Amino acid sequence: MSTLVLIPARMAATRLPGKPLADIGGRPMIAHVADRARDSGVGRVVIATDSVEIMQAAAGAGHEAIMTGADHQSGSDRIFEALQTLDPGEAVEKIINLQGDLPTIDPALVDAALRTLDDPAVDIGTLGVEIVREDEKTNPNVVKIVGTPVAPDRLRALYFTRATAPYGDGPLYHHIGIYAYRRAALARFVAMPQSTLEMREKLEQLRALEAGMRIDAAIVRSVPLGVDTPADLERAREIIAKGIST
Repeated sequence: MSTLVLIPARMAATRLPGKPLADIGGRPMIAHVADRARDSGVGRVVIATDSVEIMQAAAGAGHEAIMTGADHQSGSDRIFEALQTLDPGEAVEKIINLQGDLPTIDPALVDAALRTLDDPAVDIGTLGVEIVREDEKTNPNVVKIVGTPVAPDRLRALYFTRATAPYGDGPLYHHIGIYAYRRAALARFVAMPQSTLEMREKLEQLRALEAGMRIDAAIVRSVPLGVDTPADLERAREIIAKGIST
């Protein structure tokens, strides 16, 4: 089956303006993300952006990019436009939505998200990791997966929340925002209006659950570093400098 990895990227980050172009080891951050996606070997990698600067940086780093509209409300909307432009004949069957602020992500995590779609009953795949730090269990910025085990290291998601859940003894799981979509699932998802719980929790994936779509999460061992602040950027530079190859 044909797979396309799409990396939505825009310049309008509030905490770290222009972060897709932030220098990490002599290359823009978005190029490192695309490097990691390419190294996963799952399929064609394209950066979807509304910025000429990002387009130019991607080309300069040897990666493919495509211009999309500037009025998209989410990365999902942006990648769907890119998909339609890149593949009007609908040969692509699976799409990875990879955030553009994960420059040190292990390429194996991209493949792990895709593997959730090996089950034909799954509409959308994602990732989770067990929470080990006590402060993260109550941190609303750490999104939790509430799910039921369906296989070793695999949950069927029942809910996503910023609250501490589920209650009682047992592990809690941190959601990692990487998504693998079947093409039909992505088309259905972006066509739906925002849902009640999505707006309340400010979590886009709840729209799919409220519509009865199935989301499975592969449980992995590490959380990739998301770059949202200058401190995160410095940490990414340290990690890259220590030997992640490009």
